[in-house]
Amino acid sequence: MKKSLSALCASFLMSGMMPAESLAKSGDAAAGTSAAAASAAAASAAGAAASTNATADTSDTLNARQQAIPPIAAFMATSDMPRLNAALNAGLDAGLTINESKEILVQLYAYTGFPRSLNALSELMKVVDARKQRGMQDPIGLEPSRAVATGDALLAAGKANQTKISGAPVQGPLFDFAPVINQFLQAHLFGDIFERDNLDWQSRELATVGALAATPGAEPQLLAHVRASMRVGLSAGQMRQLTQVLAEQGDAQAAERAKAALAQALASKS
Repeated sequence: MKKSLSALCASFLMSGMMPAESLAKSGDAAAGTSAAAASAAAASAAGAAASTNATADTSDTLNARQQAIPPIAAFMATSDMPRLNAALNAGLDAGLTINESKEILVQLYAYTGFPRSLNALSELMKVVDARKQRGMQDPIGLEPSRAVATGDALLAAGKANQTKISGAPVQGPLFDFAPVINQFLQAHLFGDIFERDNLDWQSRELATVGALAATPGAEPQLLAHVRASMRVGLSAGQMRQLTQVLAEQGDAQAAERAKAALAQALASKS
């Protein structure tokens, strides 16, 4: 199935993907999570388990680690440093490793811009240093386990990732007019970034949804990523819980945007 571009062309440019007209079945995300080891290695092992990009989760509940991600992304997107600081601490307490936290903030530059990403990384550095001074030993976590491809191989990998996450090949008049923009999206966003396997795709989408929900005017992109979240294995129940987490963290407007996007995604599915 080939996707047509109409009013959603601009949405793709910002979000790096097009909403699919129908949600892919859960076969798009292969099953498998690793059990965490005991002691200080437990959180790192949990990070390794989470970093398998093909994690099928039929649960209606986000675990504590997953619940910590959307507020981090939302407060990064709004440059709310006091609440970002608290959210980063809560994320580390909930089992996010330092490297997973870094990866979230690095990825989100593609959606919120380099300035917010750099400022958020600086805040994470402060959080980690402060926790060390209090005697807390947060697990560093994993680096990517494989080298990211280059050249044509990178472009091919990025195109495959883009197609899987979008639900169909992404093409249309806009990309005939400016084909280099899709090449950049495929090679960099879906290649360089999404090929890094120290953060799973579910976590990447939870972060993107959190950031876009906190961004007024990004409703089309938010809808695209709510659909993508369910395409990579998150359930409708988990996405509803995401909206509740945002509301409980004090971002009522972000919660309402996410709730509206989820309702629209589910309506188009039925």
